[in-house]
Amino acid sequence: MASLDFLNATTTALDWLGTAAFAISGAIVGVRKRFDLFGVLFLSFVVAVAGGVMRDVLIGAVPPAALSHIHYFVIAMISGLITFFRYGRVAHYQRSILLVDTLGLALFSVVGTQKAIDYGIHPVMAALLGMLTGIGGGMVRDVLSGEIPFVLRADLYALAALAAGGVVAGGNRFGMPTLWTMLAGAALCVFLRWMAIDRGWRAPLPPPSA
Repeated sequence: MASLDFLNATTTALDWLGTAAFAISGAIVGVRKRFDLFGVLFLSFVVAVAGGVMRDVLIGAVPPAALSHIHYFVIAMISGLITFFRYGRVAHYQRSILLVDTLGLALFSVVGTQKAIDYGIHPVMAALLGMLTGIGGGMVRDVLSGEIPFVLRADLYALAALAAGGVVAGGNRFGMPTLWTMLAGAALCVFLRWMAIDRGWRAPLPPPSA
């Protein structure tokens, strides 16, 4: 029982850290694009919650958790305000934020997949919804800031999220313990992302034009 309580507490902590990391990444883009305070806070909130909201709407889990629990909004606002007024200091720790963002991506992807499975979604589609949970906020951020979505062009971001969801979905299909498949999926996501960041791993690119 104690180990389960510890796991739940750890998952909640990572969920909050991931939310903060995603919110900070949105706020950083907003500051770089010279958005005003409202624009920065809006982008911060959207990046933090968009993926989960899209997943919940698609599977019928309404109202979405990110809108029915105030702590997501509070975390996003605090993260956005800190980034807006202390941008230089926040940017200095961007590599550490990238690691937390990776943990958030991993957690959101496996939790999103399992939640979709719990709602009766086919495992293959559940894995895709898990990926959407992890990458949705970043895609919305890039579109709103006028950029090509980051997840489509570099660093195995979406692929790592999909791999994590695939492990959870596959484990469910073969009757493996949910906890272990979620941990394995999250670990695979972190490994792939960190190899992309540290070693330059990426998906194949199209051949050069003749």
